Amino acid sequence: MGLVELKRSQKAQKRNKLEIYDEVAANWWSDDVRWVRTLKNMVPARLHYFDRYMSWAGMDVLDLGCAGGFMAEAMTSRGALVTGIDPAFKAVEAAKAHAKASGLSIHYVTGIGESLPFANAQFDGVVCVDVLEHVQDLNKVLSEVSRILKPGGIFAFDTINRNAMARFITITMAEDLLRLLPKGTHDPNMFIRPAELIACLANAGLRAGPITGLGPIRINMQGDLVFGIIPVKSVIYAGVAWKAD
Repeated sequence: MGLVELKRSQKAQKRNKLEIYDEVAANWWSDDVRWVRTLKNMVPARLHYFDRYMSWAGMDVLDLGCAGGFMAEAMTSRGALVTGIDPAFKAVEAAKAHAKASGLSIHYVTGIGESLPFANAQFDGVVCVDVLEHVQDLNKVLSEVSRILKPGGIFAFDTINRNAMARFITITMAEDLLRLLPKGTHDPNMFIRPAELIACLANAGLRAGPITGLGPIRINMQGDLVFGIIPVKSVIYAGVAWKAD
């Protein structure tokens, strides 16, 4: 582990509490947990953007950081052949159970992005949302994404920008004051500036494409945020990248 990765790991010990995904696994699909509903509410906006670049039908797609399966099921409904992976064992078990109950064929495994248990050039696409700002070794994860993508394959992602505004909205407001997320969910030091991510993608052999903002556009009848594509990339941004043919 290099010095940068060591510092990243040490900072992550103070926050970046990934155990929250297992703690709510039993209620993942119940709509009883507000912050989990927020994650579910983000799926349509993410898909709306990724639809521009991915045909879905018949594509072999990896949902990297699938948690309880919101994105995996949505992509399956579009005709993709989906595999989901996440380090949160209980969340993955909840995803398996819900897919089975819904009659969906989704392959779920437990694992981490730094060491993906898949063959070289196995997938047409990799989707990775709400994940990159949590991983311990960003460069290793992107290297693994590139390895398992077929030539010409697409990587679709979103993550959180690193700046004062993103820290204030995500940590101070969403976690500390409004409790829209569990306190300690994120470590703001692990947020990623777009230019940094583009450079890391290039190092992994991935050519970055367009990047857009993702954020709340209204409040629904439950009082939860509804998300959409927005021009501002200061907090959450989404993008795509391609592996060379």
